[in-house]
Amino acid sequence: MIKGNALIGQSGGPTSVINSSLAGVIEAAKTTSFIQDIYGMQYGIEGFMQEWMYDLGKQSPHILKGLKQTPSSALGSTRYKVKDEDLSKILILLKKYNIRYFFLIGGNDTMDTINKVEKYCHAHNYEMTGIGIPKTVDNDLYGTDHTPGFASAARSNILNVMQGGILARDMQKVDKFVVYQTIGRDAGWLAAATAMARNHDDDAPHLIYTPENYFDRDKFLWDVESCIKTIGWVSIVCGEGIKYSDGTPVSESVTKDKFNNTEFGAMGGASAGLALHRMITDKFGYRGEFQITESLIMSDFVRASEIDLAEAYLCGVAAVNLAANDESGNMVSIERISDDPYTIRPGKVPLKDVANNTKPMPVKYFNEESNYISQVFIDYMKPLIGTLPEFTRLEKIMLKRKS
Repeated sequence: MIKGNALIGQSGGPTSVINSSLAGVIEAAKTTSFIQDIYGMQYGIEGFMQEWMYDLGKQSPHILKGLKQTPSSALGSTRYKVKDEDLSKILILLKKYNIRYFFLIGGNDTMDTINKVEKYCHAHNYEMTGIGIPKTVDNDLYGTDHTPGFASAARSNILNVMQGGILARDMQKVDKFVVYQTIGRDAGWLAAATAMARNHDDDAPHLIYTPENYFDRDKFLWDVESCIKTIGWVSIVCGEGIKYSDGTPVSESVTKDKFNNTEFGAMGGASAGLALHRMITDKFGYRGEFQITESLIMSDFVRASEIDLAEAYLCGVAAVNLAANDESGNMVSIERISDDPYTIRPGKVPLKDVANNTKPMPVKYFNEESNYISQVFIDYMKPLIGTLPEFTRLEKIMLKRKS
């Protein structure tokens, strides 16, 4: 194998476990005979083009150990979209620093970036191995059972909805409903995961709406009214990207990011959750709560999943193994072997496939009415989130009125 230096970057949104993947790459790279120095891009590919880099090979064991327990993106991140005219400059810098191993940790757009760079290098006869490492809280990366970052963000969501649901249940004489909005532009994995908060029929959440299923306003209001008539209140969870049958976002957002993706929540000047809140108050006149965490769940380390942390590190190590086997042009994937006992192994998927596809939730994960999830999805989620707290209810021993 050709000897040279390695370059590592982080892109897109942070997660609770992305730094564990970074530690995995660094520690595995240090054990090889073909990787010499190890560099880190400050602020991703955008920073690399400015030659902003860290010397990761000189980080102490104490720092690397700490990375595995630190949320967000230690290298700094970017959402810069690589242009065709950038590729020649990137190649010049790769040659300047003798970078032969190129690792990027991120989602679909990140895999698109490394795919472009890897292909450009090969087209210009520069021998370089490009490997992608999966990361996204949305869990919408193609070709992998799930992505590092998802389980921890899902766990954070579950606990938010679980505790918010207890609050809403006890305050139902004041507020008849609560709407919780979560991240999920194209896929509803994070919204659906909140179903794990429910142990009793009247536990939150009662209704879940995701981008995979078109939103029907009249059906939604009927569902809301039915829940309130049955149990006295209703807990609703929605993904930020829910849309009507004509493709119009419920949020009415029109703002686009650099990758032409619709911006939701505060960035877009509109919100799906607030739109649902408004529908309920306009129709029924009820007072209710609206809850939105935005990016807070993305780096909630206090609630991180232990399995998520371990698998993130494993993916970093697996990336170096792919490089050792000359598997350039691939992203590390997670292959689930069994649910009981829960067993996975690292695999691979071509970068071009990940860059050009997303992974929505399959139909089998929803109920027939498309307003909640199925037992099949519960079984999928159980191994990922760890043990959840159990809260106590008072026994309904009513005091008899004195005559």
